[in-house]
Amino acid sequence: MSALVVAVVALGLLGAWLTFQVVALRRKVDAVPDDGNVVAVLRDLDARLRRAEEVDVELDRRIGLLEAQMPFAVSRVGVVAYDAFGNIAGNLSRSIAFLSDRGDGLVLSVLVARAETLFYAKEVRGGHGTEELSPEERLAVDRALGR
Repeated sequence: MSALVVAVVALGLLGAWLTFQVVALRRKVDAVPDDGNVVAVLRDLDARLRRAEEVDVELDRRIGLLEAQMPFAVSRVGVVAYDAFGNIAGNLSRSIAFLSDRGDGLVLSVLVARAETLFYAKEVRGGHGTEELSPEERLAVDRALGR
């Protein structure tokens, strides 16, 4: 009787193994095109791969151009709020530095008074003004550069 049980279990295991083999073989057969033209499929895949490689080369070129421009892009900003004239509460005046990683850019200052608002723009090169910067403008530059 136990020999019969062992034979049934062995047949069950053999049946399960054969089922897995058939499933694996079916996957391989399903990968073959209906018309059996594997060469055409491979040629199509090769053409797609060539196009993908061409796109990759173009993307590498574009990324190189962008990386070359990045040092000149505005990437650092510093803001200082203050009372420019001492007669208005709330620190409504602002100096804002817009700088690249190289410390090049500009500082915009907006000075708010009761009767008027003044606007100034000054160039910054290498983290220093090309003309005299006010203490607030220097502080905005320092904040932008993390100093």
